[in-house]
Amino acid sequence: MALTVPGTALVTALVEDAVTAPSMHNAQPWRFLHRAGGDTVEVHGDPARTMPRADPVRRALHLGVAAAVFNLRVGAAARGWSASVRLLPDADDPWFLAQVALRPATDPGEPDDLAALHPALRLRHTSRHPFSEERVPGPVLDGLRCAALLEGAHLTVPGPWHLGTLRTLVHDAELSEAMDAGLRTEIAGWTRGRTDGTEDAADGIPSSALGPRQYGVSAPVRDFDTSRRTAGRTAARFEQWPQIVILGTEEDRPADWMRAGQAMQRVLLRATLDGLATSPMSQPLEWPELRPTARDPLSPIGHVHMLIRLGYGPAGEATPRRPAGDVLDLV
Repeated sequence: MALTVPGTALVTALVEDAVTAPSMHNAQPWRFLHRAGGDTVEVHGDPARTMPRADPVRRALHLGVAAAVFNLRVGAAARGWSASVRLLPDADDPWFLAQVALRPATDPGEPDDLAALHPALRLRHTSRHPFSEERVPGPVLDGLRCAALLEGAHLTVPGPWHLGTLRTLVHDAELSEAMDAGLRTEIAGWTRGRTDGTEDAADGIPSSALGPRQYGVSAPVRDFDTSRRTAGRTAARFEQWPQIVILGTEEDRPADWMRAGQAMQRVLLRATLDGLATSPMSQPLEWPELRPTARDPLSPIGHVHMLIRLGYGPAGEATPRRPAGDVLDLV
C-alpha cells in the first residue's frame, strides 16, 4: 500500500538533498523538523550560524535556507511527492522560515520540471576557477531568466556599462573588507585550512575549494585566503570579459528573500544541467552603501540579492556538508 504521509527514511533522504544547497561561506544555516505521523517538514534558520558583520539583517541566511527549501522540493518531485511551501508561517517566530507539506503526487507518471533538476543537486558546485571567453548563448540565458521568473524573481544580464559598474563595486567591496578587521575575522572563521586543523570540518570553505589566485582583477572572484595561509596555491589568468547575471526582486522583505533564494537555486541547477560553471558573488551586496548601485535602473529589479558569474570552465570542487542527522530533528 502506498504511503500517504512521509516516513522517516523519505524525510531523511529529502534533507540529504536539501543540504546540498549553497549558503554564504558554506555556513549551512538551516535546521529541519519532522513530527512522526505528520505530513510536514519545518525549515528553520540556525541562530548559531549567523554572520553579524557580513549579514546583520540575515538576508543571506534567508537566501541559503530558501535554496535548501528548493532542493527539498526537487527531491520530493524526483520521488513522486508534491511539496507545497508556506513561507514565514509564524509571524512570532522569525527563525521559522518555511513549512513544507508533503503529499503523494496525484500522477507520479506526469513529467515534472523539478524532478528533471534532481541530477544537478550533487553536480552543482561554486567554481572559483577561470572560465573561457566563450559566450553563453542567448537561448540558454533566456532559460535562466524563465527559471528565475518561475520562483517570483528576475534575472537580468547587464550591458557593458553596467558590467563595468559591477566590477568596480567588487573591487570597492574588497577594499572595504580589507579595512574591516571584524569582518576579516568573521570570514576567517569559516575558511578551513590544513595548518590550523580545520580542513576536515563539515562546514565552511576548505582550501581545496579556494581556486587559484588571480592575475589582475578582471573577474569578480572572491579570494577567501587574502592572508595567504594556504601554501602551494597557484595563480592563473581569469577571463578578460566575465559573464555576470543579476538576480533580484521588486521588494526587499524576508518573503522576497525566500523567493529569491529559491529562484537562485533553480537558476544554478538549470545552469549546471546546461553545462555551465557558476559562481555566486555576494561580496558587494554585503555593504549597504554599495548594494543599491548593483541594480540596473532600467531593469524590473528593485533590489539585488545575488550576482552570479557563469561560463564554461571547471565545475569547481565539492564543499563538505553536515549529515542529515546533525540538522534534522525527528520527534
